[in-house]
Amino acid sequence: MKVLIIGSGGREHALVSAVSENSSVEKVFCATGNGGTHRESKCENIDITKIDELLSFALEHRIDITIVGSEELLVQGIVDKFKENGLKILGPSQKAARLEGSKAYSKEFMKKYGIKTAAYEVFDHAEIAIEYLRKCEYPIVIKADGLAAGKGVVICEDFTSAKNSINDFMILDIFKGSGKKIIIEEFLEGVEASILSITDGNIILPFISSKDHKQIFDENKGPNTGGMGAIAPNPYCTSEVLEEFQKHILEPTLVGIQEEKMDYKGIIFFGIMITQKGVYLIEYNARLGDPETQAVLPLMKSDFTELVISALEGDLVNFDLKWNAGHSCCVIAASKGYPGRYDTGFEISQLSKLQGKLFLAGAKEEKGNLKTAGGRVLGITAFGDTLEQAREIAYADMKKIHFQGMYYRTDIGKVN
Repeated sequence: MKVLIIGSGGREHALVSAVSENSSVEKVFCATGNGGTHRESKCENIDITKIDELLSFALEHRIDITIVGSEELLVQGIVDKFKENGLKILGPSQKAARLEGSKAYSKEFMKKYGIKTAAYEVFDHAEIAIEYLRKCEYPIVIKADGLAAGKGVVICEDFTSAKNSINDFMILDIFKGSGKKIIIEEFLEGVEASILSITDGNIILPFISSKDHKQIFDENKGPNTGGMGAIAPNPYCTSEVLEEFQKHILEPTLVGIQEEKMDYKGIIFFGIMITQKGVYLIEYNARLGDPETQAVLPLMKSDFTELVISALEGDLVNFDLKWNAGHSCCVIAASKGYPGRYDTGFEISQLSKLQGKLFLAGAKEEKGNLKTAGGRVLGITAFGDTLEQAREIAYADMKKIHFQGMYYRTDIGKVN
């Protein structure tokens, strides 16, 4: 079996690692991959990014299964193109990918199907949005409508910061079109949780819960990033929380997917907020999260490739998804200056004798050496019978690694 995985982050390294464990998989191609996928024995990186080129490659090399990590390609319709050419690909159609690609569309979907979410208004004119701010209770949340690499969400404490954010999004256009339309949303006080899941259009099968840490600094301070670490399972996802999630979010989402006649055989990611007033849906993603994937997939006892095949064949109802006991903690090491400007090209050293699992992201191989090539450079995922054990191992490993300007949060997985 030949598998094509599309993406270049730590998530894709985790996917390559998981898929490679299946004995039927003889070859994995990763487009474009990174220094970590390059080092996986079954994997070959390919320098292709455009849909038509990926399609030609998949046809020429008779790829059996394609797994898409990139949200941009999903929104651009890669799944439709592959299916039109008889190829098996895990992911939603272009229509279904709008659940992630447009926050305005997804909020309307939630409203239509009775899914509990924060109150909101949508704006495509800055002046009207700023006028609306004068009537708001603070803090509020401002979101870019389109894709913004996980950075298009700002919590504003007062009118001035909210007005500045609207200026950044809509006038200065810092997200290159994705923030021309915005959502101004009620701020929910609580704890976030990420619930990755997979659907074949008939059922949605949830994975174990996880918790992402978005902001760059300890104590959840500073600007949002793509994610500075994650733990699984999420200690705040009690049986009561998961029951409410199932009843009021997952089940009506499935109804909506079916009622809207979406072609959806792929990953669906639920970002939820656990509050004193109940469980709310914050957002959908149409692919696996990063770094949640690095925390969740290694705990999966079932074979991930077989799970993907079951989803593509529409047979998830008969798949017995099992998980290993224990906890995982993934800590991300980033380049100094991220999520703003940062330098790259620094050698990464001391990657041996690690107790946890190393997932590389913004790193490339040069003449046998690994060098930094991105903002989020790598992650360590460690495991333990308790969350605290997993945290201790992850941070002990992180202290063994070095590259110039290396930065990581020290409170990933710390529970109050």
